[in-house]
Amino acid sequence: MHRLQLHYTLSQDSSPAQVRNPLIDLLQAVSSQGSISGGARALGLSYRHVWGELKRWENELGNELVVWEKGQSARLTTFGNKLMWAERQAQARLSPQIEALRAELERSYALAFDDSVHVVTLYASHDDALSSLREHALKRETLALDSGPGRLHLDIRFTGSVDAIRALNEGRCVMAGFHTLLGSGKKTLTERTYKPLLQPGQHKIIGFAQRTQGLMVARGNPRDVHSLQDVVLRRVRFANRTLGSGTRVVLDELLAQANLLASEVNGYDHTEPSHAAVAQAVAAGQCDAGMGIAAAAQQAGLDFVPLAEEQYHLVCLKSALAQPGIGALRQLLQTPQWLGQIAKVPGYSAQYSGQVRSMRKVLPWWDYRHSKTPASS
Repeated sequence: MHRLQLHYTLSQDSSPAQVRNPLIDLLQAVSSQGSISGGARALGLSYRHVWGELKRWENELGNELVVWEKGQSARLTTFGNKLMWAERQAQARLSPQIEALRAELERSYALAFDDSVHVVTLYASHDDALSSLREHALKRETLALDSGPGRLHLDIRFTGSVDAIRALNEGRCVMAGFHTLLGSGKKTLTERTYKPLLQPGQHKIIGFAQRTQGLMVARGNPRDVHSLQDVVLRRVRFANRTLGSGTRVVLDELLAQANLLASEVNGYDHTEPSHAAVAQAVAAGQCDAGMGIAAAAQQAGLDFVPLAEEQYHLVCLKSALAQPGIGALRQLLQTPQWLGQIAKVPGYSAQYSGQVRSMRKVLPWWDYRHSKTPASS
């Protein structure tokens, strides 16, 4: 059994939260470039170094990693491919935990470098635009674009939408992120899920974004899937999200709208913890389709079939609106720089960004109008 050791570095560069392994980087480079020399150039390393490292790892692991024949491109062995796919799948499934670990470390360092920085702890349904917002805030802080009360560090912990709001109500964070289908009305699963967790007068909704949910499928869409009806009728192998996630609620509501049963979906009980994990399962051939966002599909090299538009909301307690950190976040969300950046995220557009919104308009289950009781004769 090979044991793991984890390391991290401090950097001002923006990069995804990953636990990097130099062996996997070597295998990816050689595989994509088709030669050891090409892989070495892509990594900015010498041919001799890459050759030596591959040989060292082969001796360490007791298996060949790369095969090459005269006149042919270098290619990974079956074992080498298994290693690369196993690491990718683990990264995708563990991304929420890796993000949480990085967030905790960055929070500590943010306070160590400057205890005047406002730290906003946000539990949220996994969202690529939120990750981009955190990096945007960090970049502004690093470049000293904010000063005084405006300096902000976002401590984001990704979890399911339901768990995020519960964390807010239990005092584990000051803000939560969740999403609902656009136009979802009364007597729906969305209402049954979120109405018990949110109270008018106690919670305040802040606009963030509109995004597209859909089916992530293999490049070229070989199963010719264009709807949930296709998923059911063609017995497409499906990857679902875990119970408590906002995307699971969206899927169940879309199934109900299409008069389809969860039991008819081949793979409804096959769950993955994030959009990235679902995308990786499709890319690895473990399933044919799964619900997710366009950005996750693009990152995994998949095609995307849009199904529905939804609103991604931020919510905090009414009392938190006066906190400097929440004020700095709302201000950041309305800057032209951020509005331009979110427009570049596939499937996203800014929607009432940073604005405090009426809960009755955003979540139409709350209706304050009561019919008058007829006067007695």
